Amino acid sequence: MATNLITSNPAVMFGKPIVVGTRITVDLLLEKMGAGETIEQLLEEHPRLTREGILAALTFGAQAIRADVTYPVEERAAWTTEAVRQ
Repeated sequence: MATNLITSNPAVMFGKPIVVGTRITVDLLLEKMGAGETIEQLLEEHPRLTREGILAALTFGAQAIRADVTYPVEERAAWTTEAVRQ
């Protein structure tokens, strides 16, 4: 997967990782996909976005979460869109 499609520049979107050639942040794409939006819907909403860019954002997100960090999870926590909204 071409993770070179993800870049970060302090002068663009406060330095958040974005898809190259857009101002669309990786976290926005992850949030929208987590809420159930499809790749096709994202492509329709954002004409400059490509399928490859979306897949690169997913790969970037997966690599970022693999970092040597412990994420505390409450026993009752459920990672649903409803739990995230609270």
